[in-house]
Amino acid sequence: MSHTFPAAVPAIEFDADIVGKLSMSGPRYTSYPTADRFTPEFGYGHYLEALAGLTYRGGRRPLSLYLHVPFCDRLCWYCACNKIVTKDRSKAATYLGYLKQETAMQGKLFAGMNRVEQLHFGGGTPTYFSDRQMAELMAHLRRHFDFAPDQEGEYSIEIDPRTVDPRRIHSLRTQGFNRVSLGVQDFDPVVQKAVNRIQPYAETMAIMHAARDAGFRSVSVDLIYGLPLQTTATMEATLSKIIVANPDRIALYNYAHMPHLFKPQRRISDADLPSPADKLDMLALCISRLGAAGYVYIGMDHFAKPQDDLAVAQRQGRLHRNFQGYSTHAEMDLVACGVSAISAVNGTYSQNEKTLDAYYAGLDAGRLPIARGHRLDADDLLRRLVIQRLMCNFELSVASIAQGMVEPFREYFAPELRELQAFVADGLVTFEDDWISVTPKGRLLIRNICMVFDRHLRQARLFAAAAPAAPQPLRYSRTI
Repeated sequence: MSHTFPAAVPAIEFDADIVGKLSMSGPRYTSYPTADRFTPEFGYGHYLEALAGLTYRGGRRPLSLYLHVPFCDRLCWYCACNKIVTKDRSKAATYLGYLKQETAMQGKLFAGMNRVEQLHFGGGTPTYFSDRQMAELMAHLRRHFDFAPDQEGEYSIEIDPRTVDPRRIHSLRTQGFNRVSLGVQDFDPVVQKAVNRIQPYAETMAIMHAARDAGFRSVSVDLIYGLPLQTTATMEATLSKIIVANPDRIALYNYAHMPHLFKPQRRISDADLPSPADKLDMLALCISRLGAAGYVYIGMDHFAKPQDDLAVAQRQGRLHRNFQGYSTHAEMDLVACGVSAISAVNGTYSQNEKTLDAYYAGLDAGRLPIARGHRLDADDLLRRLVIQRLMCNFELSVASIAQGMVEPFREYFAPELRELQAFVADGLVTFEDDWISVTPKGRLLIRNICMVFDRHLRQARLFAAAAPAAPQPLRYSRTI
C-alpha cells in the first residue's frame, strides 16, 4: 500500500513493497569513489602533488576543516565509528599534542591559499577533550588557519549530551562553534539499556535548551531505528519528545547490524532485533510524523525545518554532500586531521592511519600520516558529479553534464541507462526531455539509483560473479 505523507516539498512517497524489494547493501556516497576503493599506492607524496596543483592554479578558495577525536568514556554497543573507549585522560592529552602538530603542518601547506568556511569536529566524542583542551585547540587552529566570520562560517561539533553540562555548551559557543549535533538515538529506557547508552530525557533536553540559550544557529539530533527491543510504540514515544524539542535538523539512521565488522555489536542479540517488516513500519512512522511536524526531507536520512540552511540550500540548488553528510556550502577542498580522517583535495582522497600507533609514527617521522588514498580520473570526476546531483537535487540535467563530455551522454552511459529502466518501470525514476528525475516514491531509494552509475561497484560485482567461490566482504549497510 502506498501513501503520500503531508511532508513539506519535496514530498516522499513510502511504498513498503518497493522498499522491501529493493533494500540491499550499498554505499552512502559521502564520496565517490567510496573509501573502500582507496589503495596504499596513494601516499604522502601524492597528496603534496595534489596540493602543488592547487598552488599552481593560484587564487583563494574556501576550505573545509575536519578534526577527528576518537575517544569515548563508554561503549555504545550499536556504534560503528572508529573509536577508542578509555577513561585514561592522559591518552587524550597525548593525542591533542599530535593533532596540533598535524594541523600546524596542514596550515603551513595551505598558508595564503584558503579560508576556513566549514569546521566539523567528529568522533568518537569530541567533548572528551576538556574545556581547557578544546579552548587550546581552537586557539591553535586560529593561529594556523584564516577563519571566516561567525555569521559566514559553519562551525559544528558532535556532542554526547551525557558528557557536558549547560556551562560547557556556553563555553563551546564562546570558543567559536555555531552548530551542534546531539546524539540521542532513542529515549526509551529499555532500548537504551539494550545498547548500553543510558541517557535520561531531561538531561538531553537541558543540553538542547542550553544550546538555544547560548545562541547556536542550528541544533540537530541523531536518531536510529532498528535498534534491539525497539517497536513502533517506543519509536512513537521518542518521536513525540523530539518533535516537542523542535530541533532544526534530524538525522534518522537505519541501524546496520554488522557484528562481523564491529565487535561491540556482538553484545547485541539477534533475537532482540526488530524484523525487517517492523523496521519498515518504524521508517514509515518516522516519515509520517516528521512530515506532519513540518520537516522537509533533505535526502538519505536527513530532515530539516523549512527555514533551516539545509532546506534553503536544497531549494536553491546549492546543496552538497561530503564526508560529513549534506552540506550548505559548495564543493571545497576538505582537510581532515586525526586518526582515520579522510581529506579531499584537488581531485584526490587521502585517509590517515587508522591506529594511534601508526598515526603517531607518521607524525614523529615528520610527515602527514597518510595511509592510503585515491586520485580521481576523468571518469571518476564525471560520475561523482552525476551522483552528487542525484543525491542532492533528486534530478539531473543531461544537457548540463553533456557539455563537458567528448562522447554523447547516452552512449557513454548506455549500460547505466539500460539498468535505470528497471527503476523507471517501478515508478522510481523518470527520464524525459533530457532530465533524469527521481520521483517521490524513489527518493528513499536514492542510494540504489546512484549505485547504477558507480563504475567501481559494477566492476566489483563482475569480479564477484566471475569468482563466486571467493569470499566477498560485506562492506556496506542496507540502503533502507
